[in-house]
Amino acid sequence: MRVLGIDPGLTRCGVGIVDVASTRTPVLVHVSVITTSPELPLEERLMIVAAGIDALLDEHRPDSVAVERVFAQHNVRTVMGTAQVSGIALLAAARRSLTVGLHTPSEVKAAITGYGQADKKQVGTMVAKVLRLDSIPKPADAADALALAICHAWRVPLGAAQAGTPLTGVTSGSTRPRAVAPAGELTPAQRAWRAAEQGAGGHSVTSRLAR
Repeated sequence: MRVLGIDPGLTRCGVGIVDVASTRTPVLVHVSVITTSPELPLEERLMIVAAGIDALLDEHRPDSVAVERVFAQHNVRTVMGTAQVSGIALLAAARRSLTVGLHTPSEVKAAITGYGQADKKQVGTMVAKVLRLDSIPKPADAADALALAICHAWRVPLGAAQAGTPLTGVTSGSTRPRAVAPAGELTPAQRAWRAAEQGAGGHSVTSRLAR
């Protein structure tokens, strides 16, 4: 399964792509940051981000797209830019009939580190460890995008995946059943994610957080 993770931002939009095998082991495919200058008109900045996302989708052909769920912030200008870029990402995925997952920051942190309040350094460190990288991807937007992609691949409900049935939850479009690795092959963060899924009574953690 190939997943494109997008950490939306108008000045810096992190993008990361991973391949995840049936053992839930992720492998780095691509990571970068799409940047735009605050001096440019808004429409030109959005066009640059859209072109960058489109190019990645066409070149790497992911199976799914994971985007950070926009939430309210004190800085209205920042959240507006984030929401606009999120809309571009969702539209690009929809045009290609790709599955889309919206994930909150706390969900991503819990999936990667086992702790929903982890800081950016802890997330980056675990991303580097899980992907077997020599260093943490920088800037933080790049590491966050990879964390989103990994979280999305790991969030498959256990029951649905094992039964080979279509999945439901915070996604759009069609989904594909994926195999789940035996518990002994999982990392500590993956085991924590599995425990959270089991504790949800068969429902995905993503679905519960979205309510």
